[in-house]
Amino acid sequence: MFQTLSEALDWASSQLVEISDSAKLDAEVMLLHIIHKQRSYLYTWPDERLTSEQVTAFKKMVSRRLIGTPIAHIVGEREFWSLPFMVNATTLIPRPDTEILVETALNLPLADNAKVLDLGTGTGAIALSLAFERNSWQMTAVDKVVEAVALAKANRDNLKLPQVNILQSDWFDAITQYDFNLIVSNPPYIDEEDEHLSQGDVRFEPQSALTAGEHGYADLFHIADCARDYLAPGGYLVLEHGFGQALTVRAKMIELGYEAVATVRDFGSNDRCTLGRWPR
Repeated sequence: MFQTLSEALDWASSQLVEISDSAKLDAEVMLLHIIHKQRSYLYTWPDERLTSEQVTAFKKMVSRRLIGTPIAHIVGEREFWSLPFMVNATTLIPRPDTEILVETALNLPLADNAKVLDLGTGTGAIALSLAFERNSWQMTAVDKVVEAVALAKANRDNLKLPQVNILQSDWFDAITQYDFNLIVSNPPYIDEEDEHLSQGDVRFEPQSALTAGEHGYADLFHIADCARDYLAPGGYLVLEHGFGQALTVRAKMIELGYEAVATVRDFGSNDRCTLGRWPR
């Protein structure tokens, strides 16, 4: 079968090529998780031999990947904003596209002690990335799923960001503060009838974190509407959405009274998040 690192990579890549567009990268990520080394080690010591336990563990990982299990679920971790986040099947795997929401929020003209709310925090990726960059911001993050709240708290502790307050709440239901300078959210925004829900990694993620009614707009519109009661004058709302939803989201925010409404494209040049300022 295989004994060395290079043989393990070749074997796994050949197994995964039919089901993954990134077969070699998938193999590298799983093998590195097994040997607890940096990527350069694979090519500096290609003839390093694996133990029998490592061979068995690697085969099991490849078997899980062959049935479509996301790499992040297999290794239990995904990098976001250059930070390590533990992941599991209770919430979404952080996507690189969402980093533009973090970047957009960081570029806003907010005070050093700004009050910030992250709705539907999931792994905590957005809130904790913001707190990592702005440790004096007063950060609150909420999720309605108990297991997601526990996961976000575990990531908070692992990243040593104790200042982030993480609560269970169905959107604004448990929020008693009404003067946030910034509200951010990556809510469910996929149409419940979208054919892509039966393809790729999303098959293994909770549908409740992916889909929304009204052709994907229900939660976006709900947040934009309710946020008006929780934003301080001059506060900002930043929402992630699908690449084809920007026009409708902008129109809704303008209708609701937001000013300076604009859409920001992600690193793939797709419309990814829309922001607006509540009037002073």
